[in-house]
Amino acid sequence: MHFLLRLLLKTMHFKNTSIILTALVFILACSTLALALEPETFHSWFNALYWVLTTMSTVGYGDYYAKTAAGKLLTIFLYVFGIGLLSLLIGKVIDSIASIQRQREAGQLRFQGKGHFIIINWSKKAQYAVDEIAACLPDAEIVIIDESDRHPMQRKSRVHFISGDPASDEVLEEANLTEARAAIIFADSRIDEAALADGKTLLIASSIERLAPSIHSTVEIVHEKNVQNFRYVKVNEFVLSHDAISRLAVRAALQEGNSEIFSQLLSRQHGDDIYEVPLKPEWRTYGDAFQELLSRGATLISDRGDLGVNRKLREAIPPEARLFVIADKSTFDAILGS
Repeated sequence: MHFLLRLLLKTMHFKNTSIILTALVFILACSTLALALEPETFHSWFNALYWVLTTMSTVGYGDYYAKTAAGKLLTIFLYVFGIGLLSLLIGKVIDSIASIQRQREAGQLRFQGKGHFIIINWSKKAQYAVDEIAACLPDAEIVIIDESDRHPMQRKSRVHFISGDPASDEVLEEANLTEARAAIIFADSRIDEAALADGKTLLIASSIERLAPSIHSTVEIVHEKNVQNFRYVKVNEFVLSHDAISRLAVRAALQEGNSEIFSQLLSRQHGDDIYEVPLKPEWRTYGDAFQELLSRGATLISDRGDLGVNRKLREAIPPEARLFVIADKSTFDAILGS
């Protein structure tokens, strides 16, 4: 009994691969031995394997059973060692699954996907960003990077979490930065001083630019005067955290209903939205594009950041133009389909 106890304790410390190999060899050897001892009972090696597995799993259908003394001794051997080995194997599998789940919750698993969105620094704004991406692209993979030690949205299978310093090369590589579609850097809400919060954001943006210069990056800046410090880093988009809210509130106060328009344009979950439409060879001028898009139910509003295209309808569209329209999703899909 003492020997069996020591043997059991030792097997509990085996590595998963060792246990799997041991169980495989044990099952194959017992199946071969069973057929050798009672060939008239099992008829084939597969039937012997089937009997060994049903015995080890304590199912015991009774369609095959040992009839000789040697076969019954093998059955007893399977009861003593086989059931324990199978239980240990199942326990290790369950423990491995639980370990992976614990690592996922703690942000210790490397993300292997491509074309994903990276959101840096968790906050309520970051949560809204995740919800908006999920609403627009239900199949999109999202990776959150934050210095906390617990997954903020662990119930969502497509939202992954990496714990660590977002400015660290190792952490960004864990999020597979070079294969990402875009990165959004939110200001750290745990830092009260605007200069310090923007300084940390600048450091993160610099690390992203160094590791993945081609990635599209959007950065939240707390104080407008710090924008100039980001000009030396190739950031694609800037968002002033307090500026946008303040301006929207003032516009809503000056012109009633103004905020509803902006709310629709800021969210794809309802109403019309802003979309980029591909250029067509037959569009010579902005007027050509404007008239055709209008006939389809879309309104041309800009060429990149130029909102004055409707005052340039007779001007030729340059080859590098990027045209944006306001439309609903069905209208935009119809334009793409044509």
